[in-house]
Amino acid sequence: MRFSLRSLVAALAVAMAVFVAAPAFAQQPTSVNPTASSVQERQLLQALQAGTPGQGTTLSGRITIPDAGAGNLIQPQGQAWRTFHQGTMHWIGAIAILGMLAALTVFYLVRGRIMIEAGRSGASILRFSTFERFIHWMTAGCFIILALSGLNVTFGKFILAPVFGEGAFAAMSQWAKYAHNYLAWPFMLGLVFMFVTWVIHNIPDSTDIVWFKKGGGLVGGEHPPAKKFNAGQKLIFWSVIVGGGMLSVSGVYMLFPASAGGVLAMQFWNIVHGVVAVLLIAAMIAHIYIGSIGMEGAADAMTSGEVDLNWAKEHHSLWVEEKLARGAVHPHAAGQPAE
Repeated sequence: MRFSLRSLVAALAVAMAVFVAAPAFAQQPTSVNPTASSVQERQLLQALQAGTPGQGTTLSGRITIPDAGAGNLIQPQGQAWRTFHQGTMHWIGAIAILGMLAALTVFYLVRGRIMIEAGRSGASILRFSTFERFIHWMTAGCFIILALSGLNVTFGKFILAPVFGEGAFAAMSQWAKYAHNYLAWPFMLGLVFMFVTWVIHNIPDSTDIVWFKKGGGLVGGEHPPAKKFNAGQKLIFWSVIVGGGMLSVSGVYMLFPASAGGVLAMQFWNIVHGVVAVLLIAAMIAHIYIGSIGMEGAADAMTSGEVDLNWAKEHHSLWVEEKLARGAVHPHAAGQPAE
């Protein structure tokens, strides 16, 4: 009986020792005794940390749906796009927009406002009809909101978020996104109307060469002859049509990503959209400057639709001669309806 009791106690002691020691053996580092799952996990982490553009590896998994691309968890092209979007894109936008603002400031300080040399005549001539002004302002108004909401995507978290706070910035960005998505459609419609209405007047010809040679009259005292649109305005027109067209195509793909042709195509269209947008914004800043404070009498063309006769003769002499020769328009006192 004594032997049996002693044997039972010894057996219980051995069992307790094994029970206590088991968790300690289970928690040993995998490097000491690596398993297949631990090796795969380590390779996964190494692949995810491959952040150098062009040097990372495509990390894919197994899927059961037909879209093979959906199995890609991470790929080098995505890392390259992220580097461009969060770095290079900022530099392109800052140089284009701030550079244009700086250039216009210097030009204004050196050249000053371009005045009507002969002074206002007191007579005006109809330059743009009500419909022409409507499509201009519809397209311009949409573009301004699209530009501001688009710049918010690239620069907002660095400039606006610290000022307004994260909550207010998030709410503002959400509404900006709605405005961007929906105002894109009237903007595209305006591009079509502008092209149909004004393309006949924006076909390049020999007068444009003379205009560029004389600097458009912006430097020096001689105004080169020009038709309804001079070479500078034609350059703006085609910038809007071509640039706006590229923004429209890339924007539609971004609104409907399933039609873009995959993730890499979406990244490409995203880059196109951003670069073209900031370049077009810079061009429109110059356009707004010339059409407002930069030139006396220019704003009248898109407000009342009538411009001073002396202004028209100085900047669009061939157009005035053509209209008067055809008898389509007669000079009239400012504020009175044109025939």
